[in-house]
Amino acid sequence: MRLLLVEDDDHVAAALSAVLARHGLTVRHARNGEEALQALLPDDAEPFAVVLLDLGLPDQDGFEVCGRIRKVSTTPVIMVTARSDVRSRIHGLNLGADDYVVKPYDTGELLARIHAVSRRNTTTTTTGGGEQQTEEAAPDEALRLGAVTVELPTRQVSVDGAAVPLTRKEFDLLALLAQRPGVVFRREQIISEVWRTSWEGTGRTLEVHIASLRAKLRMPALIETVRGVGYRLVVPAAGAPAAAPGSPAS
Repeated sequence: MRLLLVEDDDHVAAALSAVLARHGLTVRHARNGEEALQALLPDDAEPFAVVLLDLGLPDQDGFEVCGRIRKVSTTPVIMVTARSDVRSRIHGLNLGADDYVVKPYDTGELLARIHAVSRRNTTTTTTGGGEQQTEEAAPDEALRLGAVTVELPTRQVSVDGAAVPLTRKEFDLLALLAQRPGVVFRREQIISEVWRTSWEGTGRTLEVHIASLRAKLRMPALIETVRGVGYRLVVPAAGAPAAAPGSPAS
């Protein structure tokens, strides 16, 4: 996932970029509003999933930058500021910001907010007369991941055409990972999305469900453990067979 960090303090930007990179994000740093707007122009690179916008910029007010961003892009914007008053928050949200984080913030909370606002079915960037659009799978589409097919509307999963019965939570877990293959999902985020609860005390449950999915799908490499962070789904190479029954699943 690519993130545009708009921050005029190079030391703050470097430290935050390092943290975000450890959690699977690719960060581009813009030092002012004009750099941010230029970075959002369509090009051949992967579109940004989120803009992290500091309001204290040297060339123009961050609120003004947010308004200008919203005129050319629908990329989610998280405002970051020391202004904690309600009026400032409301003003930012009215300008089109998707979220508002007050300094000092907890890094874990910031990461959770980044992942939360990035989960949009469509991110569209418009500038001049052109439009660039990237889409995740719509809710009525099937996700095809090598030999694995995940039918979102019917909640059915098959491997090489053979149905694989999953529990409700197993399906929810697989669907979450499958809708963004290659993206690292933090353990805390998965617990929040699938179990609708906090991380504390639920880690073992997640591990058990991951192991069960690997066994049932007979594709141990489909869900990769990212040590110290979480999990991601790795799309198998074309023609890669599922493991034979009785093969190790973890």
